[in-house]
Amino acid sequence: MRNMLEVDSRTWPVRLNNCFRLAIPTAARTSLWLLSIMVPVSFAVLLMKMTGVLNMLAGFAEPLFSLFGLPGNSALVFVTSCLLNIYSCIAVIETLGLSGRAVTILALMCLISHNLPVETAVQKKTGSRLLRILGVRLSASFAGAFILNLLLPADPQPLEASAANISLTISGIGIELKAWLYSISYLCAKVIILVTLLMILQRILEEFGVTQFLSIILKYPLMLLGIPHEAAFLWIVANTLGLAYGAGVIVDHVERGCLSRKNSDILNYHIAVSHSLLEDTLLFVAIGVCAWWITIPRVILAGIVVWLKRLIDWVVNRKEIQEMS
Repeated sequence: MRNMLEVDSRTWPVRLNNCFRLAIPTAARTSLWLLSIMVPVSFAVLLMKMTGVLNMLAGFAEPLFSLFGLPGNSALVFVTSCLLNIYSCIAVIETLGLSGRAVTILALMCLISHNLPVETAVQKKTGSRLLRILGVRLSASFAGAFILNLLLPADPQPLEASAANISLTISGIGIELKAWLYSISYLCAKVIILVTLLMILQRILEEFGVTQFLSIILKYPLMLLGIPHEAAFLWIVANTLGLAYGAGVIVDHVERGCLSRKNSDILNYHIAVSHSLLEDTLLFVAIGVCAWWITIPRVILAGIVVWLKRLIDWVVNRKEIQEMS
């Protein structure tokens, strides 16, 4: 028995070394792929902001936002969220002096639909159709906002805006470009470091059986949401780290066959609506939004979306079988 334990203990460094050896090249490829999307999109949005196109897009969306009890200028927040990330839309929110009620509704919309160019690309790469995922996210945003508008009590008081008197644009093209270069450099470094660490962690968890253990624990809760229990680990990744930073793990998991494309597609419909329950939610809580109103609706909407997808797939498959017979 003692000899077996000694042999097993000596294999640990070897197993850990293999985890690093396998994870780092994959992390490098995934980081480059992510940055090849993030950097051009970020620069395009900068140009849209500087030329006024972003404000024009928000103006077109104003009539729609009145259906959700939101003022016209709130459309700028949603458009910014769709093109960039939660940090960006919060920065815009803080300049507008909106009521707490309006910010709560906007928070739900932005948590469902943000960073769409990057995140939909990730979901396309893991087996889902880009336009369908895009349609699901936008539809869920509008449905959630409409329902929340009916449920939330009136609140005429604006949230305190720490940057209420700051202009949405920085004067001067040179200053704008300098600020963008600083922020995109920080983002690139953050993506490379986080993706690499996550890929190494994923390999270690798989190597020592933690992933399988998590799948067993979450089997029945995930079944209620319509998610295959094989997707438990990726569900955790998506809801703790989000789709952008967790992309490396998700893509690698699918490409290595740890999760089938069919089950990955089902998972994608859930995490399209509900992901990053930790970090992104806390960002809005930090500016005074109630966590309850922006968490529970997302989980419920995500469950509804998945079961509707399963129902549609079942009807389509049954029809195809009948036609063949």
